[in-house]
Amino acid sequence: MAERENRREGRDRREREETPEFADRLVAINRVSKTVKGGKRFGFAALVVVGDQRGRVGFGKGKAKEVPEAIRKATEQAKRSLIRVPLRDGRTLHHDMEGRHGAGKVVMRAAVPGTGIIAGGPMRAVFEMLGLQDVVAKSIGSQNPYNMIRATIDGLTQESSPRQVAQRRGKKVADILRKPEVEAAAPVEA
Repeated sequence: MAERENRREGRDRREREETPEFADRLVAINRVSKTVKGGKRFGFAALVVVGDQRGRVGFGKGKAKEVPEAIRKATEQAKRSLIRVPLRDGRTLHHDMEGRHGAGKVVMRAAVPGTGIIAGGPMRAVFEMLGLQDVVAKSIGSQNPYNMIRATIDGLTQESSPRQVAQRRGKKVADILRKPEVEAAAPVEA
């Protein structure tokens, strides 16, 4: 019995060491009700975004009779749904992109250093948990936080780094990033 507990403690300790520390942000909490024969039963639905602030982010939703339990369930689901997003210099996106989910549409653009996070509500939570420092984003369409977060995650999954593009095209990263050479302007004859 003691041996089994020691093994379990060792496994728990390893899991804690392997799992990096995640930050989480509560985006929305709704009181929901179910009408039953005797009246209404109230519960809570929570929407949480989790990230390591170094390029991994995920979101989850949880429902329970009490707020803390709903948040705990949402956080666990968010940790299971993490995605990795390549960042340029660890601070911004590699390229502009669009994300959609239902009636929600978001546009995200890379930004120069010092711009900050210019985004609203739920998108800001995703970018902060992801570790982005400079980004400009606009939400068009649905303002439902669930759809905005799903659209943002959809757009972020489309991002590809120069390394991924080079690998896909069978080239070197330097060939992908090389700027087109400006040809010497020939004199124009009139």
